Amino acid sequence: MLLMAVLPRSASSSHKWLALGICVAQLLVAAGFILPAFLASQAAENGISSSATTYHLIESLNWLDINLGTIGRVDIDFSLGLDGLAMMLVLLSSFVFPIAILSSWKTEKNPKGYFMLFMLMNLSTFGVFTAMNFFLFYLFFEFMLLPMFFLIGLWGGKRREYAALKFFIYTLLGSLLILLVMVGLLFSFQTGAEVYTLDFIQLAQLDANANWLNLVPDAIFSVDNEILGFPARSFAFVFLLIGFAIKIPVVPLHTWLPDAHVESGTPISVVLAALLLKVGGYGFFRIIFGIFPDAVIEFSWWIGLLGLVSLIYGAYVAMGQEDLKRMIAYSSVSHMGFVLLGMASLESIGLQGAAFQLFTHGIISALLFLIVGVLYERVADRQIENFQGLWDLMPRYSVVVIIAFFASLGLPGLAAFISEVLVFMGAFQSESSMGGIPRWMAIVAVLGVILSAVYYLRTYRKMFFGTFDEGDTSNWETKLLDLTTREYLMLIPLAIAIIYFGLFPSGMLDLLDEDMARLSEFLGRFK
Repeated sequence: MLLMAVLPRSASSSHKWLALGICVAQLLVAAGFILPAFLASQAAENGISSSATTYHLIESLNWLDINLGTIGRVDIDFSLGLDGLAMMLVLLSSFVFPIAILSSWKTEKNPKGYFMLFMLMNLSTFGVFTAMNFFLFYLFFEFMLLPMFFLIGLWGGKRREYAALKFFIYTLLGSLLILLVMVGLLFSFQTGAEVYTLDFIQLAQLDANANWLNLVPDAIFSVDNEILGFPARSFAFVFLLIGFAIKIPVVPLHTWLPDAHVESGTPISVVLAALLLKVGGYGFFRIIFGIFPDAVIEFSWWIGLLGLVSLIYGAYVAMGQEDLKRMIAYSSVSHMGFVLLGMASLESIGLQGAAFQLFTHGIISALLFLIVGVLYERVADRQIENFQGLWDLMPRYSVVVIIAFFASLGLPGLAAFISEVLVFMGAFQSESSMGGIPRWMAIVAVLGVILSAVYYLRTYRKMFFGTFDEGDTSNWETKLLDLTTREYLMLIPLAIAIIYFGLFPSGMLDLLDEDMARLSEFLGRFK
């Protein structure tokens, strides 16, 4: 981003080539160096553990040492590290960003500002997934807000200002609620005499009797403290739930998402769906489950219900959409409901399914929004009713769409099937009497899968079968050409990843296995 700042505005092509080079380098580093080092550290058990997870490849620098006078002092390090969940999301991010840059290749409006904001988004995404203390996490979480606001508001569609403002207000509200909890936690945990911390490892340490090792007895978020007659930890849970539910998003806090997607350009929708929504799920795992497990046990039924409502409502509304991009936006709301359902099960296999759903939905949603962008670049139209017989005009494109649609509806052999099956298995094993969810939630959730099959198959039949009718759409037949080389480079890697992780999911699930088992055991100590 800083290199782009010193390049002249006239060197427009330099910015996109620099952005692409950096993102490809990130992918090579993540897959070629960081992943092998992480696996070696995991196998050698070289990580540093809290009661909820184990971090590896830790980098830490002394950063903030704030003297609070008689209260004590705050010690916050600039510390980065990876557990299995974070490693998976770093791989997802490094995979998606080069593709998003390629889809931005034809950006003509102020490319310098556009790609600088894209690099800030890149920085913030990796920062969120690798931060090892709440303060650093929150900084990167907030940095995501600024570039996305401008990318929607300046490079979006006709109602871009409305969509950007709505996105900003919703996410700012969530951020403020998370900030309140962070400030309360700042004075609740100590690493020594009057030395306060927000380190994730220190915030999730238990003794043999499931007592918090570093929790100050009379602090605001101590186990026995109350606010207005209710446990203070329950207030913290609700604030965090709302803050991260907005980011996922969860019904009824989802209304910003369809507008943001519809008014965003294709690259922004790709990053928003594939990565930014995953920050909400990651926040659940890292902060809510890691720091407030007692409240998670108490409110798991409500977490499951929110996931179930999102799953069915999102699918039902998607059925009624005439705009292809809006339909896919609502399908994202529906499929992210599986994440909450799996987490609410509290079972290791359900947690693993929820975490894997973050990855599979990331690659599938990226492909779905890219295929919308392919059509929109050609004819500037997304209305489902205006297309018919595309198979004859764009056969290779039609095959890619089949893979994306069938993967999203959960066809066996494609990536989403595995994650959804694991979620269902966890939900069926869950025991509501032990803080989990009742089995009827898993049974009702099947309706969401059925509805997704309905709207995807119906959309494919309308758009790709039959004979193309020119109608009022002049010259469309000459514009609707099959995929270009750049589009192959965007679409094929995602399609291959969807098939590969549908057939061989163990490579990614092995990253999650140890940490999800540890997290499930951690939660079990509070049942």
